[in-house]
Amino acid sequence: MRQPRHEIRRKRRKLLPQKADAMIRAGDPRQRVAARPRRPRENWGEVHRSVLSNGLRVLTARAPGLHSAMIALYVRAGSRHETAARNGVSHFLEHLFFRGSVAWPDTVAMNAAVESAGGSLNGITARDHGCYYTPIHPDEVGTGLAILGDLIRRPLLKEMDVEREVILEEILDEVDADGRDIDPDNLSKRIVFGDHPLGYKIAGTPEIVRRISRSDVRAHHQRFYSGSNLVLAVAGPVRASDVEELAEEHLGRLPRGKASTDLAPPPWPGGPRLELVDHDDAQAEFSVSFPCPPERHPDYPVHLCIRRVLDDGLSSRLPFEIVERRGLAYSLHAGIDTFADAGMTVVDGACAPRKLPRVLEEVLRVLGQLAEQPMPEEELLRVQRRHRMTLAFSLDSAADLAGWYGAGEVLSAPESFEERCRRVERVTPADVQRVAAETFRRRNLVAVVVGPSGRRDRTALSRLVTTTTAIPT
Repeated sequence: MRQPRHEIRRKRRKLLPQKADAMIRAGDPRQRVAARPRRPRENWGEVHRSVLSNGLRVLTARAPGLHSAMIALYVRAGSRHETAARNGVSHFLEHLFFRGSVAWPDTVAMNAAVESAGGSLNGITARDHGCYYTPIHPDEVGTGLAILGDLIRRPLLKEMDVEREVILEEILDEVDADGRDIDPDNLSKRIVFGDHPLGYKIAGTPEIVRRISRSDVRAHHQRFYSGSNLVLAVAGPVRASDVEELAEEHLGRLPRGKASTDLAPPPWPGGPRLELVDHDDAQAEFSVSFPCPPERHPDYPVHLCIRRVLDDGLSSRLPFEIVERRGLAYSLHAGIDTFADAGMTVVDGACAPRKLPRVLEEVLRVLGQLAEQPMPEEELLRVQRRHRMTLAFSLDSAADLAGWYGAGEVLSAPESFEERCRRVERVTPADVQRVAAETFRRRNLVAVVVGPSGRRDRTALSRLVTTTTAIPT
């Protein structure tokens, strides 16, 4: 649900549309503005915002040309709002919601009711928020809100032991046979954030999950699932007045509660930092991370442009230089993880273990070039135009619209499509070079490698990270 708003990692992207950017005169910002593709209509991607008496925010993104709607209920509660002793309780509660509520005590009946309205219940837990959502037929928004509202307001929290086993199985995806963490994302967050809650695993550890009790889950539900912490986003061919009336009916009886607070994150660790986890596999997974500011920071649009320059189709720099030109890797992605007060630019992928030192060196070389050489004007124009086009495509998706506005509101970074586009289109080649020079430095480098490695491999990777001249110190 959050993907349209944030440049989420591991998302494959389509090829850039080709256009005669060379016709645009470089260096003249007035000419650069003229290169924007025409908007489909004024006030595109507009949203209506209201607040219920209990503090719950309601966002309605009206899209009359669509034939489906999306309901997304966001909560500002994730693993960063937990204690170390109860890490994983947000995720556990997410699972239990779907075990039944007072009005729909049977999970089959609950799902059958929403499916008969064209929907499909789902939920996610992230480090800084959770989301419960369903597509729905536009005439059945009331049905969807009745089910989601009861699920959130009056969960039965039953069958905990069954769901506990499901979660323990889920955690196995992130560990090896000895229980060691082999997930590069978890490992990177732990290096960057240390003991801060942003460094916690979303699902928790097996030991903690086995200890979480019904009272732990109920206390977490009572603390965070209140009007002050919830945002309802509904998108599609719907009227704001109807959505607000239904929201009041099905969510208005939640207590106001108290808004969640975020413990300030620690400063970016001094580096370079390298963590090597030996794991017997045919490929080695890796991630390379650098700091990125939160969305409202003036330099965040520059980071968005850099992300697209690095990875936004086969013509962008990382896939062209490393995959297409040299054949060093098949899986390679660049993305941004953002929170309300912190962020990370991450390049991750997988390759044959013997190619890993060369792949990492090439990744760092591509990053270093952004700091050393001014970006060609036409390349920056291309990614700026691509950014606007991608947001325009979101007008065809109720899920994208709900995701953009719901995530922005719950994370305190609300922004219209046009505001975001204008911020991105003000970025200049000089901005890109300046921010790249500040960001892609050896002292900011956090690298994680998971895969087969002998002593010689570990020595070579350690030497590469600590002595590379591809990026400045």
